[in-house]
Amino acid sequence: MKKVSHPSVKLLAKGQKFNAKQMEAKSGALLPKHTASIESVLIVLEGTCILELEDSDHILNKGDSFVVPPGIKHQIRVINDFKAVHVMTNDIQFKFFD
Repeated sequence: MKKVSHPSVKLLAKGQKFNAKQMEAKSGALLPKHTASIESVLIVLEGTCILELEDSDHILNKGDSFVVPPGIKHQIRVINDFKAVHVMTNDIQFKFFD
């Protein structure tokens, strides 16, 4: 089992209902598995990752975006150095798994 690592996260903007965070991780990183209470949008700015959902995997490259559904366990595996913007509501809640 590969060791889980945390991405570098930077708040880009925050409004009354939404926020946007920049995420970065190096090639080979496995980010924490989690669920979210509300859907969010992941927009890939650089690199390649695999977004692993409970029942499917999605390869995301620079310029791709994906609406992550609520209540579904998911995890990101970084293939090439990765930078993305994650747009979500301010009241989103995450549950993390080992």
